[in-house]
Amino acid sequence: MEYKIFDSELKILEILWKGGELTAKEIAAQASDQVGWSKTTTYTVLKKCVEKGLVAREEPGFRCRALASREEVQRRETRGLIDRMYGGSADRLVASLLDGKALSGEEIARLRRLVEELK
Repeated sequence: MEYKIFDSELKILEILWKGGELTAKEIAAQASDQVGWSKTTTYTVLKKCVEKGLVAREEPGFRCRALASREEVQRRETRGLIDRMYGGSADRLVASLLDGKALSGEEIARLRRLVEELK
């Protein structure tokens, strides 16, 4: 599954992650309320999500559900960021995130636990 997930597609996924299985009409209503999209815009983005395998569309009623979990998308997008911006080096990403930031003792402890789990 190699493709770019656009912010608009992420918005559709967010709606589905929060709402579970919804009709396209329900998704369009939420997208209208949250970001001001027209029904046509929502349906166009939803179609792209279906084509990419991010969302399943089922009849009757044009019911939709997310096929990709939030965690899967986060991992995929993070891996893409690391590859594009840090030459595939996760440690360079972490160093960049922490540059100039004072960490609390609790944050340092969580980072140590994470590193130990990854060993």
